[in-house]
Order: sequence, then structure tokens, then C-alpha cells
Amino acid sequence: MHSKNDKTTGSITIPTSMDRVSTALIAASIESINRVGPCAAKVTLEKIEDVREARRKIIIDRAKEILHKWTIESMPSVDEVFKEIAETLKIAKVEKYGPDELSAGPEVDSSKEIIVVEGRADVINLMRCGLLNVIALEGAKVPETIKKLTREKESTAFLDGDRGGDLILKELLQVANVKYIARAPRGKEVEELNCKEIFDALEAKVPIEEVYKPPKREKPKIEVPKEIAQITKELEGTLEAVLLNEKLEQIERLPVSQLAERLQQMEGVDTVVFDGIITQRIVDMASEKNVKNIIASRISEAVKSPLSVQLMTFSEIKES
Repeated sequence: MHSKNDKTTGSITIPTSMDRVSTALIAASIESINRVGPCAAKVTLEKIEDVREARRKIIIDRAKEILHKWTIESMPSVDEVFKEIAETLKIAKVEKYGPDELSAGPEVDSSKEIIVVEGRADVINLMRCGLLNVIALEGAKVPETIKKLTREKESTAFLDGDRGGDLILKELLQVANVKYIARAPRGKEVEELNCKEIFDALEAKVPIEEVYKPPKREKPKIEVPKEIAQITKELEGTLEAVLLNEKLEQIERLPVSQLAERLQQMEGVDTVVFDGIITQRIVDMASEKNVKNIIASRISEAVKSPLSVQLMTFSEIKES
């Protein structure tokens, strides 16, 4: 309150958390006051202020200030932008690697995986596309450096799609431990591919097992007397067994299900032929009974064959 020239003025502040309608009603009621104590008085409404709006405005203004400052501080200078772009465009230099001084990218040592290409031009082309773990053979003969690297790191051979690439692939398969093979499109060389073609070819790489499958060596057939060869033909599909003595005379013919029990009881059996699987139990019993030969349709993978018993399958024998 302030007094001047026999007049007193003052301000009334009323905080409220009521809704707008109730607040406006209170304001109107206060304006209707015409006396304060014994004195005449007049009350005039100056303003109704929403504190939440005011606080919100303060927050917004401060946020604008923070954002403006952040933008200025974080925005790189023209020199920094130029330098960053220049670094991106800069192509790494081809290096000489190992005792053979092979052309290579700078990340051959630091990478767990490497890409083996044919020549220096291929290295340059892959490095242009950002592939820095690349090394060149530089010749049809595989250098010792490549042999060593392919044993230590997961290696992909990326070769030209021509006859030269085919020949180098054969050489690599013989002396190096390459895991994957990638080829340029047929008739094209790696050095002339664009980046998309390079990445497409590498993405389409295949495991070495799908490219090279060592030829299976057929075991030579085991010659057996014609009597045994004839019995094997007769037994196929019957689930029966035949026991033979040393003179290849038939001692007994019985179901395969009874074979183990019968072997345990008999003496003088030299050869057992049966339409079934040779198991360790059969082999052990045959060894105990001095059986020399067992011939069956299949041999279990778990069987350990004693030196005293020769194990054969129907497909391994031929008539002598």
C-alpha cells in the first residue's frame, strides 16, 4: 500500500488454482467492493495471468536459445567440411606386402578376412570401392605369402570370368586354403568392373565345397569264391544268414534275428554271410569263435574290426 496526498493506493494479488469460470467470478466480485473499512474504495482489475502459460513461454524461449547456441557450436566450418569430403574421396595407396612384395591394400594385416585377386589393377579397382583388405597373386603360380595368409585368415578368391581365372582357380584349390570363390561375370575381368558389379559378385560368393568336390576313389572289389558270391545273391532281401565251414560247405541257414545267439553256440564256422548290418556284437562273437570272414549288406559305422576277422559288404565283393 502507498499513501500520497491523503489518498492510499495498493494492489491485491490473489493466487488460485480454480478453473477459468470460477476465477473470473472472483475477479468480478472483487471489483464490486466499494469500501475498505471506514473509507470509500474502488477496485479495478488489472490482469488475470495464467502462470502455466507464462512458464511455458519461458521454457520455449530458453529452448530456442539453447538450440541456436548448439547449432552454431556444432556446425563445422567450411574448412572442416572440405577436409572431411577430401578425406572420403582420397584413395588409399597400394602397398607391397610380404617377402614376395605383392600388391595389397593397407588392411590385409589388420583384417580377419582377405580378398585374393589376380593382379595389381584388380587391387586398385577394389580399393577404389573401399575394399582395403585385398591382395594380388600377380602370376599363375601361387606365392608362399598367399599360401600362408589363406591358412591364417578367412579368404575369398575373386577371379576374372575367363579361362585365365579358371586356371588360377585350379592352382589355388591345390595349394591354398581358400574358403570362398567369387567370379567376375563371364567374359569380364575384375579390374574393369564398377563398384556395384564388384559388390554383387562378392555377395554371390560360394563356399569352396560347392566348387570343388574331390573325386571319390572307388575301392577295388574283393574277390571271393563263387560259392560265396552265389550265396550273397540268394540272401539279398531275405533277412537270413548262412554259416559256412572252412571248406565253404553250408552248416546252417537261419533268420538274422537268431544269428548272434546261434554263433555263440556253434564251433567250426569259418564264414558268415547274412542280409543285415554288421554290428560290434556280431564282430566280437565272431572273433571269439575264430570266424575268418563276415559278409553282410552293410557295416555299422561304430564297428571296430579286429585283425582276425575280415568284414565285407555285398557291394564290395566280386566272384573270383
